[in-house]
Amino acid sequence: MKSKLQETLESNSKVITAELMPPRGGDPIRSLKIAQLLKDKVHAVNITDGSRAIMKMCSLAMSKLLLENGIEPIMQISCRDRNKIALQSDILGANALGIKNILCITGDSVKAGDQQDAKAVHEFESVRLLQQIRDFNYGIDPCFDFLKDNKTSIYAGAAADPSCKNKRSLKLRTEKKKEAGANFLQTQMIMDKKYLIDFCRDISEPLNLPVIAGVFLLKSYKNALFINKYVPGANIPERILNRLKDSKEPLNEGINIASEQIRDFIKIAQGVHIMAIKCEELIPEILKRSEINLVY
Repeated sequence: MKSKLQETLESNSKVITAELMPPRGGDPIRSLKIAQLLKDKVHAVNITDGSRAIMKMCSLAMSKLLLENGIEPIMQISCRDRNKIALQSDILGANALGIKNILCITGDSVKAGDQQDAKAVHEFESVRLLQQIRDFNYGIDPCFDFLKDNKTSIYAGAAADPSCKNKRSLKLRTEKKKEAGANFLQTQMIMDKKYLIDFCRDISEPLNLPVIAGVFLLKSYKNALFINKYVPGANIPERILNRLKDSKEPLNEGINIASEQIRDFIKIAQGVHIMAIKCEELIPEILKRSEINLVY
């Protein structure tokens, strides 16, 4: 059976996804409560995998817990922390547990995190990980001819940054991901829709690769300045910075900005991906103000 995400994208319907960070600890209750707020409001929930090189519960476990609670996950797999044997095992394990959607990423540098003495692996990167999933879906064993215990059925996606200044590199990288087996793209945050328009027109549409555009909740002027300075690829324009700076209720203004972006982006791309780090409980309000309804 296909995932809800795959069915929706293949029918050319609009998709809404949201991002959820797993807990920093052994108890998933808080994260599951937030996930329940997103149930029936998004098609799928993306579970991050060591985002920003910060220790969290593994995406595999959290994805399975979402499934058990009737919520479709997009399991993120980062290449930073595992060798190819471990990555291969996680793909097979995800398939066995009923996890259908996997987002393949290379992973943030360990220098971005709070354990900078950790050793990165990077035996694979996102393109090679996509190729591995494609091979498993064909039933190909990395050491022998065919997988002894049946092929997988994974719907694989990749990340993209439409705001990247090196357009040639962005185009070549996206083409490689498509060739490696990417079925969809979830983008990094986009703060100016012109980048999304250019990316869809010049890169993704010719590749027939659906784009789920990243919408990021800005909590304050200070938060926006921090993101502009420290998050790779962030390019928050002056007009948005001024709206946050001049607002008496910056968080409320951030919600308004995100809801406006959803209305704009969903007309350009095939869907939106909502990121509200440490404020995931506000995603339903963002969607409410956007006046975008979930359609299956």
